[in-house]
Amino acid sequence: MTNTVLRIDASARHDGSESRALTQRILDRLAPQSVIQRDLATAIPSLDADWLAASWTPEDQRSDAQREKLALSDSLIAELKAADTLVIGTPIYNFGIPAPLKAWIDQIARAGVTFRYTEAGPEGFMTGKRAIIAIASGGTQVGSDIDFASGYLRHILGFIGITDVQIVAADLLMIDAEASHAKANAALETLAA
Repeated sequence: MTNTVLRIDASARHDGSESRALTQRILDRLAPQSVIQRDLATAIPSLDADWLAASWTPEDQRSDAQREKLALSDSLIAELKAADTLVIGTPIYNFGIPAPLKAWIDQIARAGVTFRYTEAGPEGFMTGKRAIIAIASGGTQVGSDIDFASGYLRHILGFIGITDVQIVAADLLMIDAEASHAKANAALETLAA
């Protein structure tokens, strides 16, 4: 049984969003004890020079302004750490992930906090977690040569230590919605709570 889920919704739409509906169905199947919700339709700021300077400054040497600059990042990372499972609902926009999801990733992928570089390569600190990615797409087939979303998400999650990643896709919705929904339903049935 999943204790705590961090639900990330990246669709700009609320009404009629296929990825949000799919994410909800995943949560219904998992039946977690608690859910932390992060709706990325509410903007997350992009990184800027002040953020980078703050993140590269040792924690005990940061100014109050630098700590304030990293406060959202710290909060997002705390949500990630508190979760046993991430459920990320995202559409594919223009062959990739939406900008707000990339902004979230930039905020949580912090050297020394969620990963570190070693002589053997990067080491992620978010181990022992599971991720389920719900992807909706109108015309891009998940796993195809023009899908720059699913591979990237698998990679970045692995980079921070989350290697147990499953994808539930409702792709090609504008081509054959019925087949797309059937494929997503079949993937949902394989998810273990």
